[in-house]
Amino acid sequence: MIPRAPYAADPAASRGRLHDESGGGVRGPRDAFQRDRDRVIHSISFRRLRHKTQVFMAPDGDHFRVRLTHSIEVAQIGRAIARALGLNEDLTEALCLAHDIGHPPFGHAGEDALKAAMKGAGGFDHNGHTLRTLTEIERPYPLWNGLNLTWETLEGLAKHNGPVRHPGWALQAADAAFPLDLGEWPTLEAQVAALADDIAYDNHDIDDGLRAGLLTLDQLMAEPLVARTWATVRARYPDTGETRLARELVRSQIGEMVTDLIDETRARIADSGVASVADVRAAGRALVGFSDRLRIEERDLKRFMYANLYHHPRQLEAAAAAHGVVDGLFAAYSADPATIPPEWRERLPSTEPDRSRHIADFIAGMTDRYAIARYRELVGPIDLPEGF
Repeated sequence: MIPRAPYAADPAASRGRLHDESGGGVRGPRDAFQRDRDRVIHSISFRRLRHKTQVFMAPDGDHFRVRLTHSIEVAQIGRAIARALGLNEDLTEALCLAHDIGHPPFGHAGEDALKAAMKGAGGFDHNGHTLRTLTEIERPYPLWNGLNLTWETLEGLAKHNGPVRHPGWALQAADAAFPLDLGEWPTLEAQVAALADDIAYDNHDIDDGLRAGLLTLDQLMAEPLVARTWATVRARYPDTGETRLARELVRSQIGEMVTDLIDETRARIADSGVASVADVRAAGRALVGFSDRLRIEERDLKRFMYANLYHHPRQLEAAAAAHGVVDGLFAAYSADPATIPPEWRERLPSTEPDRSRHIADFIAGMTDRYAIARYRELVGPIDLPEGF
């Protein structure tokens, strides 16, 4: 077992939780970060990720990824990296599992629709909504709202992509309640979680795109990272068919990216001389990252995926339909609050912007299929694209 590095997050040195839990009794031998991970796994919002879009909206096929399977895959990659670097695996896993909890139905299409609907109420962003969900909307405990996660977990979710200079209203509210030092760099565990997310969706979206027939191997060969990995696996398994070998391509590419990230991160840590979590926060830059070559190749791969998969005509058609569903639901609930379920209606604020934010909270928690069903019930028929 690799010993924990001095710059790893230490649950015994946690800044604690917003609400005191000393009167709640002993709940097993878990440390603070292990408890955070388990609270995320047991939350309603995490379970709902099972029916929320990753790439394909409300997919008919059982083999396509959804937000839940994506989050599990991110956690697997994140733990492997954290272990190799001597970081805290439990905090890393908690961050990986929770990072997409704030996504509304239909992924980024749903987020764009809520952002537009909420323009007069401060807008919407899924990262801020992750914090809002975990600190306010989830309510499993009798004495306070939220999951009462540790400061380190909330901090990592707030700024896993680096310091936040212009937080939206939801993140501002979470920060006001439990100041998260938004201008500083987060722990290495948070930085690992961010890039584990990139590694997971860069590669698994290729897998799903090929399965759906929206990408071809010929197209992918235009990308140096993919072409290099394909040449390696083709040479290793010359008699294997392309369909089966495509899975090995994805697997091998993940391995290359993980190895590169570990090697580059070790070099950055050595060069910076960090010896504590405080040093990591004061480093003034990301210490977890890819080498220059792979960073450029990964950036170019993302551009390819946007042009050829995320903005594929079939995907854009589905996104337009999803936007209509979310926009229609927001308008319907705003016009007639009596249509909101009682447990949400009884807490509906009477004034703006809190009223619109409450309606957005309800819609953001919906799964794809629930949103479609409610739209048909409240608004009317909708012509969904084939395979939606």
